[in-house]
Amino acid sequence: INMSIRRFWSSPKTLGDVNVVTEELKNLYYKRLLPIEKHYSFHHFHSPSYEDADFDNKPMVLVMGQYSTGKTTFIRYLLEEEFPGSRVGPEPTTDCFTALMYGEEERVTPGNAITVDPKKPFRNLDPFGNSFLNRFQCVQMPNPVLERISIIDTPGILTAAKRKLSRGYDFQAVLRWFAERVDRIILLFDAHKLEFSDELTRAFGALYGYEDKLRVVLNKADRVDSQQLMRVYGALMWSLGKVFRTPEILRIYIGSFWSEPRQRCDHYNLIELEEEDLLTDIRNLPRNAAVRKLNDLVKRARLVRAHAHIVSHLKQEMPTIFCRESKKHNLIYELPAIFTKIQQQHRVPAGDFPDCTKMQEKLLGQDFSKFKTLKPSLMNSLNKLLTTDIASLVPLFQQQEQRKKSLPAVLDGEFLGTFRRDQFKGDPFKEMLKDDEVSEADSDEWAVEKYKPKYDEIFYNLSPHNGKLSGTKVKQWMTTTHLPNSVLAHIWRLADVDRDGMLDNEEFALAVHLIEGKLDGHWLPRELPSHLVPPSKRLSTSSDAPA
Repeated sequence: INMSIRRFWSSPKTLGDVNVVTEELKNLYYKRLLPIEKHYSFHHFHSPSYEDADFDNKPMVLVMGQYSTGKTTFIRYLLEEEFPGSRVGPEPTTDCFTALMYGEEERVTPGNAITVDPKKPFRNLDPFGNSFLNRFQCVQMPNPVLERISIIDTPGILTAAKRKLSRGYDFQAVLRWFAERVDRIILLFDAHKLEFSDELTRAFGALYGYEDKLRVVLNKADRVDSQQLMRVYGALMWSLGKVFRTPEILRIYIGSFWSEPRQRCDHYNLIELEEEDLLTDIRNLPRNAAVRKLNDLVKRARLVRAHAHIVSHLKQEMPTIFCRESKKHNLIYELPAIFTKIQQQHRVPAGDFPDCTKMQEKLLGQDFSKFKTLKPSLMNSLNKLLTTDIASLVPLFQQQEQRKKSLPAVLDGEFLGTFRRDQFKGDPFKEMLKDDEVSEADSDEWAVEKYKPKYDEIFYNLSPHNGKLSGTKVKQWMTTTHLPNSVLAHIWRLADVDRDGMLDNEEFALAVHLIEGKLDGHWLPRELPSHLVPPSKRLSTSSDAPA
């Protein structure tokens, strides 16, 4: 990926309209919603208050699933490189939460240190204590994908055999904290090891109310035949339907999300189509980030409204002096009926209320005499937020939607898109090679030269026209390697040095060389190093350079 594209994606000009929307949301929260949250002690029952970083941070993707389902490998697939502390194996290898974020230099920050950084959206993780913070870290690295999104890797969810092991912290509560703040939740299952454990079922409880963010992936689908896949897919849908108990059917993506060759199977084309659907969804997260923040703010405001009515009703029902403790326990027991009464009297929708059982647990430790009754001015302000203020932001969102761009790099769209001629304008290596570097690059031996006779045989067998192969012919040959389309698209971008949508014999040799390196297990370069630039392309670069 060339330097000009990288500078384009990181340009602050493309973020200006988003900053306007974010600032408006932030002002509405601090002006309208936060005073009500404080007045009715919302934070004692639900999530902590928002901070600046919760509005300003990049979209986040939470990757979760049972151990050995491919969570870390999936993240590597998105980033196209290793990240510090990552390990892959059939046993539980990830024992901590890892936040992957962009940074100019590679750096690992432990949990206790990152939670005191006001620029990071993790300050409210402190209440989970040292047991959690010792298993939380932030990895910063200069990866172009991380310039636009952040990724949260999670510990593998334990199976039934491991259910008696204690993590030392409230794993379900931590998952819910992240679920509230992330833009997308990727839940991975193994196609040939489908199992629902007790901890997995509890983890689903943490996602209650955030099903709209959830994307379920049936991973390693190339490792089973079509008959097995059909049965596993049906079993997974049935199991998820029992757990989430919603009339809507969760979308399940079928794939094999890693950058190694896939096994040839009857449903190979289906895997490619499903992969592109999921990557398209993730690729559009930066475009939809402001909309997600608005949605979460509205959802929070409606919960605050229901909470205010609940605590106000409990306050009014409490006696002044006698039998206060017994009355408290009676009110807690009657909470479901109180919810129904509030719905009828104040027309608060049933979907806005918190989980009744959890609310009862929280109320046991509270002093009802300290609760506040409804304050008309605060409730009017909250109603104004939901009816008028949010509606006034819609034009800003429409402008932002038209200008905001999606993710580059491995999420760069369908494979065919790489061969559109309008995508190849200019020579990116003019900016990569400075004047003082050209002579040095020209003198370097081309690393592909000794393998070129072997590659030329493939090139001429594909019947080039006027010394070049079209994108369609190259694509047909590339797909025989069984590498994922996104990996092949990246190889094409590196190999088509002159950006004309075709490959000459040197560019094709470079493409085959990169494919062989990938098949041997090596990571692809982000940018084409000077020793891989074909000699003829180096000459054209230097001759085109300004005097």
